[in-house]
Amino acid sequence: MQSQIVAVTVSDLRNIKEGDEVVLNGWLQEIRLLKNISFLVLRDHTGTIQITSKPDTTSGYDKLAQMTRETVISVTGTLTRKTQSKSGIEVLCKSIKVLNASKSPLPLGIIDPVSADIETRLTNRFLDLRKPEVALIFRTESELLWGMREFFHDSGFVEVHTPKIVAAATEGGADLFPVQYFEKQAYLNQSPQLYKEILISAGMNRVFEVGPAFRAEKHNTPRHLNEFTSIDIEMGFADHHDAMHMLQEGIKSGLKHLVSHRPDIVASLSQQVEVPVGDFPKITYRECIRKLDSHGEAVKFGDDFTPEQLKLIGAEFTGFYFITEWPSSLRAFYTHPKPGDETVSNSFDLQYREFEITSGAQRVHDPAMLEERLRSKNLNPDDFSFYLNAFRYGMPPHAGWGLGLERLSLIILNLQNIREAILFPRDRTRITP
Repeated sequence: MQSQIVAVTVSDLRNIKEGDEVVLNGWLQEIRLLKNISFLVLRDHTGTIQITSKPDTTSGYDKLAQMTRETVISVTGTLTRKTQSKSGIEVLCKSIKVLNASKSPLPLGIIDPVSADIETRLTNRFLDLRKPEVALIFRTESELLWGMREFFHDSGFVEVHTPKIVAAATEGGADLFPVQYFEKQAYLNQSPQLYKEILISAGMNRVFEVGPAFRAEKHNTPRHLNEFTSIDIEMGFADHHDAMHMLQEGIKSGLKHLVSHRPDIVASLSQQVEVPVGDFPKITYRECIRKLDSHGEAVKFGDDFTPEQLKLIGAEFTGFYFITEWPSSLRAFYTHPKPGDETVSNSFDLQYREFEITSGAQRVHDPAMLEERLRSKNLNPDDFSFYLNAFRYGMPPHAGWGLGLERLSLIILNLQNIREAILFPRDRTRITP
């Protein structure tokens, strides 16, 4: 009885012997029809391979002329290394079958030298993601996130999943998407912040979450999204120094995992990937003001920094660095003031050159101080009763941060637009596909 031929991927072909019969499934990327021979390029999720087809040895050869690019095909053939192809191997086709024909012309080219604008790419995202260089972004993100997940798991963190439909704003303000929740008004959650803190009160001690977050900010820039993937942690019996340590080590671990487990991905990237060594440098908000003053930039205490000012600050650093001790007036109500100088807070931003990547802080754990902080931000403590109750029955000191996966990828991969770092972007004008 003849054994069944098992389908393989393009990457498997390196380990297959000369003359062995294989089945390959994928997309028809290119086709060249000559008089007595045809050359096809088949692409799957692992790469591309040249298929050589001849009329006297290929079943279905007469149908090649009707095949369109990006048609899904199944090819049966034998492996040969007697080839002029760049890969050093090819498949001699015995039979070819169309699994699903593609329409022609394509609304977006896969390998065409003419580049499309970002809106055309996103409208035809199902085709855009077939481009190897685009797919590589998300394989890189996957490895980064997996390395960070392993680090937090090994550091005693519990992965949790908190509600995304909430009754109150996490940070107040108007940057909320309202939703009708039966007879009540509800909102899409800006972050899991309040629930992370409740879980610390519940005794879970260390938690992390990877999930969607929603910001109804009316930005329309290459660095803002209205829905993004947030990596959040919260730690009990900890302060902002502990949180900064976990942030830098988490990022290092994500990069280490990428470099050590997928050197093939790293080698394919246009941007060089390096794992940072040592602690990320730190500079306080007040030190930033003095530095800017030396450059002739006048900044009042309590002002946020402009992009141009952050460029001047970032020029002093070659990679990641922290700006610490931000004014309490610029931080959310749950941010702990610095003891002895309550005009500033136990908070930080992680920066890469002029780009803010994420924010974090030690949180207020005293319920009386927390109520006072809510009122100072013109928020009603009664709207946060479900949250405040967790502080009235024993809340330890705690700290944490929230990191946007897409913004981290933007930096590491040196992308021009953050929409390139998310599969299906949501911004002010785009809610499809």
